[in-house]
Amino acid sequence: MIISASRRTDLPACYPDWLFQRLKEEYVLVRNPMNAHQISRIDLSPKVVDGIVLWTKNPLPLFRHLNELEKYSYYVQFTLTPYGPEAEPGLPSKNRVMIPAFCRLSREIGRERVVWRYDPIFLSNVYTMEYHTKYFRVLASRLGEYTEKCTVSFLDLYQSTARNGRPLGIHTETGEQQLELMERFAEIAEEWGITIDTCAEQGDFGRFHVGRASCIDKDRLERIRGCQLKVKKDPNQRPECGCAASIDIGTYDTCRIGCLYCYANHHRDTVFKNSQRHNPASPLLFGEIGENDRIMERRMESCMDGQMSFHDWHG
Repeated sequence: MIISASRRTDLPACYPDWLFQRLKEEYVLVRNPMNAHQISRIDLSPKVVDGIVLWTKNPLPLFRHLNELEKYSYYVQFTLTPYGPEAEPGLPSKNRVMIPAFCRLSREIGRERVVWRYDPIFLSNVYTMEYHTKYFRVLASRLGEYTEKCTVSFLDLYQSTARNGRPLGIHTETGEQQLELMERFAEIAEEWGITIDTCAEQGDFGRFHVGRASCIDKDRLERIRGCQLKVKKDPNQRPECGCAASIDIGTYDTCRIGCLYCYANHHRDTVFKNSQRHNPASPLLFGEIGENDRIMERRMESCMDGQMSFHDWHG
């Protein structure tokens, strides 16, 4: 199986010691988001984990653990946007810290393992079309040598997102604005040799050679592993999502970065309370196993085809 770590919280930035303790012990316990008393025990041994997708906005804590990832095939979805601390309060300077971190990570693990995410895009009186165009160009010029691809998406205003993001003065963009911005981004990405695609967007930007993303990317993992994977599209995601099936080991309402637009944090107070209950040595991300909890072994098996790829024969 493929492990997603994680769409629900930034494990590399906020809980790196817990994450790598779980990989060391080769199992993790994850509560069902829809039924808190149902807990899955997930095998994390390399014999069944075909790949790990790490999602982060700050990979600095990863650097001391990179050697611990060598037994796995993996890549990093690195979100790097031009928003300031009023939108992303838990991040250091983009120019002084995050851009250099992106470049360093690429040099250490390879540009094919670092996917740039410019995500989500939202408009406001500050973050205008012109602002996004200007800083997408700045970022592309700095990152083009260090990544193959940029995935973008527009903000989905869920009820909690609209409430938490109210101080940002977010404007709902029109379809025409989305088309115009994607045309600009596509031209800039091509200039710097970056492939661009969109994450779970209903709009069709094919006229600008902007494809649909597979953020949990079977093809990328096959290239990294050097073998084929028999894995299907994730049936639990939206129809527009191209992701392969995966198991997410994160938990909602735990990300300490505190982005105001985040869909995975519903209430700041809940995030604080959950974070206070975190134990790096526990198999659960936070809290303890209660008497009403039921632990079930998640059926895990490798999706590796077993047939050698061209890379195996000619590597």
